[in-house]
Amino acid sequence: MSKPRLKIKKKVILLFTVIVLLVGTGITIGVMQVFTPKKPKEEKPPVQKEEKPKREEYHLSLAMVGDCLIHSAIYADAKTADGYDFKPIIENVKPIIQQHDLAYYNQETILGGSEIGLSHYPRFNSPYEVGDAFLDAGFNLVSLANNHTMDRGEEAIINSLNYWNSKKDLAVTAGSYLTQEDRDASARVYEKNGITYAFFAYTTVTNGLNPPADRPYYNMVYSYETAKADIEKVRSQVDVVLVSMHWGTEYYQGVSEEQERIANELSGLGVDIIIGMHPHVLGPIGYVNNTLVLYSLGNFLSAQLYADQLTGAIVSVSIDKVVEGDNKTVTISNPTATLTYTYYVQGPNNRFKMYTYDQLNQNILPNYMTHYEANKAVLTSLSDRVTVTPAQ
Repeated sequence: MSKPRLKIKKKVILLFTVIVLLVGTGITIGVMQVFTPKKPKEEKPPVQKEEKPKREEYHLSLAMVGDCLIHSAIYADAKTADGYDFKPIIENVKPIIQQHDLAYYNQETILGGSEIGLSHYPRFNSPYEVGDAFLDAGFNLVSLANNHTMDRGEEAIINSLNYWNSKKDLAVTAGSYLTQEDRDASARVYEKNGITYAFFAYTTVTNGLNPPADRPYYNMVYSYETAKADIEKVRSQVDVVLVSMHWGTEYYQGVSEEQERIANELSGLGVDIIIGMHPHVLGPIGYVNNTLVLYSLGNFLSAQLYADQLTGAIVSVSIDKVVEGDNKTVTISNPTATLTYTYYVQGPNNRFKMYTYDQLNQNILPNYMTHYEANKAVLTSLSDRVTVTPAQ
């Protein structure tokens, strides 16, 4: 074989060898790619979204009225064949009261019961049926501390408290207690619609009829030290503190120095709402710091003589609580007054009937719009946050 042919042959063999090596390498790489497990991609941890705290909302409505002052003409009108029935007298305002979760009134005259003899001014005693009518209307917060609490002595006190204790499933009372143990437990925590509250009642006047020295709990006379001790027991445990105050000057529609001083003291203790009684006429509604103060709600039911003494108010507020995590906000808003009037004709056959001012006409109360405007001006004189419902 000639040398040129030999060289060609070697080149062909070398080329074939290179091709075989290249093909083999490709197959090997392909096989390795098929059979070698792929390294998983590193996944980034998911971005944690910050969860908002759960929002919880609670609401209750509160209505407040003034004195229930049962003169003899009223219980004479309520007399039935076998007792007394006061429900027809207040039936016109019952629907308003029943719209609220909580409803307050002051039982000015002691419910000592008919068995010890009914009486009127200046030493009152009223039948249990008064309480029955007010409970039926939807009232469930009752003040028992006032200047007539001791009118008929210890027997009437015991009868009254036995009556109210038998109604504990219907109403919370404050200001008068049967025993020291009851008094010590007066700083209770109550709850309605998820909102917790405490309720206290005090009086600054006793008409000289003080409870026995060894039983001061029969009628809770106000002192700063007493209120401070009561409120500090519960302030951190409740959303709202309510205090009924029997105070002020009778038939005066302004604010006395005593009322101003006590309102500041109670506000400083963290009281949220002060409900004022005793003047028998309407007084202003205003604020001391963040405390809503109703200086006087007047008479709710009475047989007094003049239009201003027969005019009262149903004052309602909204209480709202919002909880988000560890944060809690409680708001008391929208104080709204609805004026009421107790109608009767003086004479041997009195017939009593309560009306709201929007139910009145000239026959029931002549010039009723004049009385409406005058009392509206009193109620709103301290704050533009107070609303009075129209009379027409």
